[in-house]
Amino acid sequence: MTAVQPETHTDPASVTAFPTDFVWGAATAAYQVEGAATVDGRTPSIWDTFSHTPGKVRNGDTGDIAADHYHLYRDDVALMKDLGLKAYRFSISWSRVQPTGRGPAVERGLDFYRRLTDELLEAGITPVATLYHWDLPQELEDAGGWPHRETAQRFADYADIMAHGLGDRVGMWTTLNEPWCSAFLGYGSGVHAPGRTEPAATLRAAHHLNLGHGLAIGALRAALPSSAQTSITLNLHQVRPLTSSAQDADAARRIDAVGNRVFTGPILDGTYPADLLQDTAHIVDWDELVHDGDLAEISRPIDVLGVNYYSPTVVSHPADGAATTKNDGHGASDHSPWTGSDHVAFHLANDNLTAMNWAIDPSGLHTLLTDLAASHPRLPLMVTENGAAFDDYVSPEGKVNDPQRVAYLHAHLDAVRRAIADGADVRGYFLWSLLDNFEWSYGYSKRFGAVYVDYLTQRRIPKASDVIRKNALPDAV
Repeated sequence: MTAVQPETHTDPASVTAFPTDFVWGAATAAYQVEGAATVDGRTPSIWDTFSHTPGKVRNGDTGDIAADHYHLYRDDVALMKDLGLKAYRFSISWSRVQPTGRGPAVERGLDFYRRLTDELLEAGITPVATLYHWDLPQELEDAGGWPHRETAQRFADYADIMAHGLGDRVGMWTTLNEPWCSAFLGYGSGVHAPGRTEPAATLRAAHHLNLGHGLAIGALRAALPSSAQTSITLNLHQVRPLTSSAQDADAARRIDAVGNRVFTGPILDGTYPADLLQDTAHIVDWDELVHDGDLAEISRPIDVLGVNYYSPTVVSHPADGAATTKNDGHGASDHSPWTGSDHVAFHLANDNLTAMNWAIDPSGLHTLLTDLAASHPRLPLMVTENGAAFDDYVSPEGKVNDPQRVAYLHAHLDAVRRAIADGADVRGYFLWSLLDNFEWSYGYSKRFGAVYVDYLTQRRIPKASDVIRKNALPDAV
């Protein structure tokens, strides 16, 4: 059977370049690139614990050294400048600046981010800070983690520390990166840290991540200049039914609820969707979970919505007795991350795949952006992650040629360009990732970077997929 494809109507030639103020950047995450796991007072995060647990990460890899960005950041900023980047989206290691998740900051930890942002500003590169990219201090997980309500308040306290510590240097702030992964992969399927497989804890974590976001927005707003911009980044699933049947449409509705609207509902509209509550009522008591005032906190206004996109999500309701296919792109586990909708089957959109076995389909990005623009027309958008892993290697001439990535980026940037032409207020695009890095449970086996990293020597080699300089699409291949 063939998945139902979304329609697009814009002539790709109707926009020849991106807006002159369009933000071109690249992104990383602290645990994936920094290394220096025990330097200057940093203590373990849940990803340190998870990666050091046998069998959790491919080849037993850890982020102890990663790309050693902590020590090589000056070289990396010089690379960014040479690549023509205008912005760098990085995340802050919570346990580097507040090791127990409580109490005052460790100034040595803050100093690293001060040095990094100073280097960026001197190079003419805008720093974009993400407070949380999945690396909860282990002590907070030991106290209950995100399923525990107090973690949301601890996150707000941490946001206050960072606003006071870097608010004079950083004008663009993101609270959470992909809270769906933190909740549903960390506490549902267990393929991400902390590796728990507890359906009720998954939904509790989702709510407390939402609450933590809202409380952190309040803390940032109280401490930052009025000119500062705040956001959250969501990995919204561009969900499609496999066929036009009513059963497949309901499967898509269910996954949209637990994959998208569990966050967009409270954050953007101030309410949890009724169908989500109904689908999951047998798992968690939402009346007990959501306290008076929570939704007002969660729905504090944001300036920009960050959107991460890699591949569409194609679903169906399996026929009676048929095995449920699990091509959801979120790792192998006997436990489903789709809490309350474990029976839904997942399919690849096509057989044009990246090294992650993710289907390449740029139309999904166009549809995602235009749908968001239609449902929330006054909310600016920014593509905060998009990219692809391929089997990159260094040629005998010392170069890394990656024509598949060039083609991928051409197609997806064209999708962004067409979305802008169709009225979506898209302010920027951040490539995932600046550097090859520790790719979570895949360890060092997958390479997303615009820059190749030889992990034995930490040598950096820019790949051929340089798309930033022209403020326009790269040449197609």
